[in-house]
Amino acid sequence: MNESLSLRKPKCILFDLDGTLADSAPDLAAAINFVRNERGLPAVPYEQLRPVASAGAPGLVNAAFHLTPENEQYHSIRERFLFHYATNIANKTSLFPGIPELLEQLRHLKIGWGIVTNKASRLTLPLIEKIGLNDADCIISGDTAPRPKPYPDPLLEATKRLGVRPEECWFVGDDLRDIQAGKAAGTGTIAAQWGYCTRPHDWNADYIAENPGHILRLVRSVSAK
Repeated sequence: MNESLSLRKPKCILFDLDGTLADSAPDLAAAINFVRNERGLPAVPYEQLRPVASAGAPGLVNAAFHLTPENEQYHSIRERFLFHYATNIANKTSLFPGIPELLEQLRHLKIGWGIVTNKASRLTLPLIEKIGLNDADCIISGDTAPRPKPYPDPLLEATKRLGVRPEECWFVGDDLRDIQAGKAAGTGTIAAQWGYCTRPHDWNADYIAENPGHILRLVRSVSAK
């Protein structure tokens, strides 16, 4: 864990969803393997799919079928993947250990929290209801703002809805796009090392948190300054 001298006490902490708040990789992996099964192909080992779970449909389709959006087969496979995922969206998805306690303590400290994800709203809203996150102060999906992360648009929309300035917020995520979006928007940036991220030390985040409890420790640290 690294102690950051640049962060100030936040009025709100915004979180990515998949790989940060929720461990959704089991259901995402199952959905893409459903598509492989439909085509008579063996399942891809879960260990190969988990690291790309935060990359959404493009990452999972590429990992399972070696296809990119430029390939003519990509879109039909993506639609079947999304169908299976929407049908089984929270069979095995759960909050990461320490997340419920972190969110409870943020409420106690009167620090708001919200969700900023690239997942489409038709998937975001059912998922957060099933896993108990629908009391977030703000929910921004991939189709809420004009452009998704790594553009700053979703974070700027979130801060606008919350009535705070970007520099009064932290953004926590497990993907390089999260850190890029946070820096572009002007928020503090925290890499969630407990998620699906790899090589977060290369991202130039303000802080790397090994677990959700480290975020709470950081909040208390900057509050005491």
